[in-house]
Amino acid sequence: MREFNYSKIKERKWDSNLLGLVAAIYKEAGKQEMYLKQRPEELEKLVEIAKIQSTEASNAIEGIVTTNTRIKQLVEEKTTPRNRNEQEIAGYRDVLAVIHESFDSIPITRNYILQLHKIMYGHMNNPMAGKTKSVQNYISATYPDGHVETLFTPLAPYETPEALDRICEEYNRVIGNGELEPLIAIPTFIHDFLCIHPFNDGNGRMSRLLTTLLLYRSGFYVGKYISLEAEIAKHKDLYYEALGASQNGWHEGADDPVPFIKYLLGTILAAYRDFSDRFALVEEKRSALDTVRLASQNKIGRFTKQDIRELCPSLSISSIEGALRKLVASGELKRIGTGKNTGYCRTW
Repeated sequence: MREFNYSKIKERKWDSNLLGLVAAIYKEAGKQEMYLKQRPEELEKLVEIAKIQSTEASNAIEGIVTTNTRIKQLVEEKTTPRNRNEQEIAGYRDVLAVIHESFDSIPITRNYILQLHKIMYGHMNNPMAGKTKSVQNYISATYPDGHVETLFTPLAPYETPEALDRICEEYNRVIGNGELEPLIAIPTFIHDFLCIHPFNDGNGRMSRLLTTLLLYRSGFYVGKYISLEAEIAKHKDLYYEALGASQNGWHEGADDPVPFIKYLLGTILAAYRDFSDRFALVEEKRSALDTVRLASQNKIGRFTKQDIRELCPSLSISSIEGALRKLVASGELKRIGTGKNTGYCRTW
């Protein structure tokens, strides 16, 4: 089995691009802390939107989908799932809720990771829920043209429990001793987790849940307000590329995790900047019309009423609908399509 020693990572010389990402995230995290003190009530509405987006996007990456209406019902109302896809979605919702509410009481150990996996399959009769894999698995990518490619062969089942213990021990040691910058240690842990691929099913979703958990435990709370999973889903091809580039030579300890570290840091920074954009819309008291007008100025190409709602959490749906009608009537926006397919675009 390969050696897991995060102390070696701290001895590396990092390029200016990676260090710039770390510095930018700390800057944005400081701004977020200030924003939350200024307008906590308005920003709290972002939490529910982020939960819905995170649950929807992380499952959609794996091809697990349902309608927008059902996603909202499953996450907001905790309605009973109707089929296998909805059972998986409800399980993700449950784990995300546990992380949101109790992250500081969830140690990074194999036992707790297994418990979270068990919760994720709590609505299904899955005999492998909460257990490491029983068969060899493979990391594959499905491309737009439909072809599937094996990118990497993870550890064998018999090696998996010990490997999970090792990465948890190493992570806890370097974080506990302050030996390694958390924004370097977190992507490294997630990279190793994905290379181990410890479960028969649910590895990708668990990796995204663990990313949120590790960030929370290190004081980076952006995932509470902006969905990291939705950011990843926007550029799924880049996720596969970074993972593939980082896994070469992993079994021999000759891998280079930098592409994946940069990818994940870029995703985190993008989420923080989205948060800043949304704060700008609630920073000043504006009419609903002016708020929606400003939100539409941030959109390029076609957008929907739901897109505006995500940017303007302080406004009711009826206020957003009224403002969109006025902007269409004034010629500032153009309506595209009808019914559920209605969208808008700027005319200038």
